[in-house]
Amino acid sequence: MAPAGTLTRADLAEALHHQIGLSRADSSNLVEQILGHMCGALAKGDNVKISGFGTFVLRDKGERVGRNPKTGVEVPIAPRRVLTFRASQMMRDRIVEAD
Repeated sequence: MAPAGTLTRADLAEALHHQIGLSRADSSNLVEQILGHMCGALAKGDNVKISGFGTFVLRDKGERVGRNPKTGVEVPIAPRRVLTFRASQMMRDRIVEAD
């Protein structure tokens, strides 16, 4: 795994390969299947909850008026759907312990 920075799909597949003993190809396929299933659920409008980790929540944001910081001109911002992540309490506790 990468020492610092970003955790990648390849890192997850490599961890499965080492910890569970799956082949590299099977590990990569499993990671892709899990991420694909999560993306599919989110695309349908479902939230994704992973116990002990957190919840990916879709929110609909209404239209609002924004302001261009350089010119100060008001600009309408179209309604949109955004994806947010809320870490579980267990995850928050682990992050605080890591400090």
